[in-house]
Amino acid sequence: MTKHRIAAACGGIALLAAGGAQAEPRSYDIPEPTAQLRPAKGHEAGFEAAQTNCMVCHSVDYILTQPPGKGAAFWTGEVTKMVSVFHAPIEEADAKAIAAYLAAAY
Repeated sequence: MTKHRIAAACGGIALLAAGGAQAEPRSYDIPEPTAQLRPAKGHEAGFEAAQTNCMVCHSVDYILTQPPGKGAAFWTGEVTKMVSVFHAPIEEADAKAIAAYLAAAY
């Protein structure tokens, strides 16, 4: 199992303003993967980028829970959300390749 460390934020602004301390980092175990990314002919770069970037935060199972056949606009939106909302550190070129790959494979 893979060990990941996360920093847990403590309280709200009021607690921080009052001089409250942040919680200690926590570690947790991620279960072994139960699925693998599907290859998609012509989208090898996106496949590799997805393995490198997406699996850092979640398993392939998360991708499999999305509605099938939603197309490029859906997957572009999902990848954009991962970057802009969840702050996934994905380069723009990789994000485009990942979205194209996901649209082709799923």
